Amino acid sequence: MNQYDSLNRVAGGVSRETYEQLLAFEKLFQRWNRSINLAASGAQDDFWIRHILDSAQLWRLRGTASDWTDIGSGGGLPGLVIAILGAPSGLTATLVESNQKKSAFLRSVAVELGLTVVIRSERIEAATEFLTPSLVSARALAPLKRLLELTERWLAPGRGRALFPKGRDFQQEIHAARDHWQFDLVEHASMVDAMSRVLELSNVQRLEH
Repeated sequence: MNQYDSLNRVAGGVSRETYEQLLAFEKLFQRWNRSINLAASGAQDDFWIRHILDSAQLWRLRGTASDWTDIGSGGGLPGLVIAILGAPSGLTATLVESNQKKSAFLRSVAVELGLTVVIRSERIEAATEFLTPSLVSARALAPLKRLLELTERWLAPGRGRALFPKGRDFQQEIHAARDHWQFDLVEHASMVDAMSRVLELSNVQRLEH
């Protein structure tokens, strides 16, 4: 299966133009990664699977959301991947990243690819004061318990949803979070790693102890 076909398999119908945008993003990532260490890029095919496809699979879980906030965006995984996939439909994408060098990378890519993206160069705790996203994501940022602390205001009952990709220890993270939080949870099997999951959470409430 070639890269374009693999992208359509995990993200749904994707145009050739969007695919080309993702390839351009990958090249920019690799170039910047040599100087500011965005992520372990690995071999080209490995990067496409581990980072591009792993991020793109979130797109099929968006439902009717028209706005998306990615926290701890780092090298734009999944934030910029989602922004590229959502551009044809007019998705409003907001990326929160406190590291100034990484924020500069995110801005540079947005300009070069002509993306309409809001980049907030601030701590996540500060962003929660101003944003009310209907969908929030975070990838390789923190354990689930900490993510709920950061996004509690956004995910309260009747508010937004979260999509948190998690690795093979996802069950332990869920168990640890349940000691402090009540939430609705849907576990989506990863389309990239059979042992991983995408956790969809909503109606989050802090438990009283």
